Amino acid sequence: MEELAIEHKIISKSILATDGKIRIIKLELLAPIIAKNYLPGQFVILMVTQNGERIPLTIVDTDTTRGTITIIFQEIGYTTKLLGNLSPQQNIYHLLGPLGKPTEIKNFGKVIIIGGGVGAAEIYPVAKSLKSVGNKIITILGARTKNLVLLEPELRKVSDEVYVTTDDGSYGEKGVVTDVLKKLLTQNEQPNLVYAVGPIVMMRAVAEVTKPFGIQTIVSLNTIMVDGTGMCGSCRVTIEGKIKLVCCDGPEFDAHKVDWEELIKRNNIYISQEKEILEWYKL
Repeated sequence: MEELAIEHKIISKSILATDGKIRIIKLELLAPIIAKNYLPGQFVILMVTQNGERIPLTIVDTDTTRGTITIIFQEIGYTTKLLGNLSPQQNIYHLLGPLGKPTEIKNFGKVIIIGGGVGAAEIYPVAKSLKSVGNKIITILGARTKNLVLLEPELRKVSDEVYVTTDDGSYGEKGVVTDVLKKLLTQNEQPNLVYAVGPIVMMRAVAEVTKPFGIQTIVSLNTIMVDGTGMCGSCRVTIEGKIKLVCCDGPEFDAHKVDWEELIKRNNIYISQEKEILEWYKL
């Protein structure tokens, strides 16, 4: 469903985390139709300017009374840096959503939810919804350093247990999310579901840990996406030998069926061009 004849105004902006040149930003956008129709796990496609690229961003939260949606993103490429430079009361050019299949929300029993980096923003609405229907939620958050740990207070409110890991050991346990996951799977009663969002290498590692235990594992994939409605095919992935489109068949898939090597290669297609444009605009 597209927002028509509505100014996509930035209602509020906050910088959630910084570490060197890294900035993670939260924006609240005016989008009443999207807010009204959104379900956990869905995303939007946005354009910052008329001649800019289209990028997918997960909807983190909504306020139907105010008619707003919240997105959280890390400034990485040209478009996210351009978006991060906007201020409240400015408009983005175009917004399309909600897109993608929503998360299956039901009482699974015990659920381990894993967020790596900005993936914490994507797991929050899922954790909140799964908790609301009676699941026991165990959350594992991972980040490079303490400064980049996201939404810990919010996730603690909807989780029965929370574990935090940092690569440098500056907060929580030193290590990566799969270190904690392995301990939980060998020491405690196994969960009925593992749900993970984060860098591709992290999600693949989670899948490798859970597969020997036969635990259902769902990942939300963030691929290169141009159209967002199934027309361009740029977000295609191979799931159990079959081609799927992340924008309309996903973004969630069975982690044990994803062709991870292909996904990594496809996501690296435009790295050199992105570096060139960042150097050109001195961003």
